Amino acid sequence: MISTPRLRLEPASATAAAQLAHGGDGGWSWLGGGPEDGTRGMAGIVTRAAEVGWHRPPWGLYVVVHPADGLAIGSVGFHGPPDSTGTVEIGYDLVPEARGFGLATEAAHALTRYAFTHPVVRGVLALTRPDNTASQRVLLRAGFLRTADLDGLRRYRVDR
Repeated sequence: MISTPRLRLEPASATAAAQLAHGGDGGWSWLGGGPEDGTRGMAGIVTRAAEVGWHRPPWGLYVVVHPADGLAIGSVGFHGPPDSTGTVEIGYDLVPEARGFGLATEAAHALTRYAFTHPVVRGVLALTRPDNTASQRVLLRAGFLRTADLDGLRRYRVDR
């Protein structure tokens, strides 16, 4: 588990990820009734990786929990283990009721700090659609810098 002043990032097991990917709650009580599509998509990545033997904890999905009430408010996670250059890609998603309070920034920053505790990690990457200005602001506040676009997506990166 990764803790911040306002959040707990709880690792989702492959079983919990499969439940989330297929419409379940993964064992958490969710603010607003359930996770958003981004969380379910990230859970699907973990599920597919586990099915083929590629899932390598801690490089998976973390459910973002608000400790004050114990409710899950979203997810943050790695798209996989570090690549051959030492780069990991992250993604994040919050339920609408939890947006606008700096929680996505806090979660992305915490996951990035955690990634850099592993010596093999040299950089953390995140991609956004050009119209997703809220996510771009999250990344900039979390210490990422915009780099060259990739396949029509905005690319942000922070290096060790």
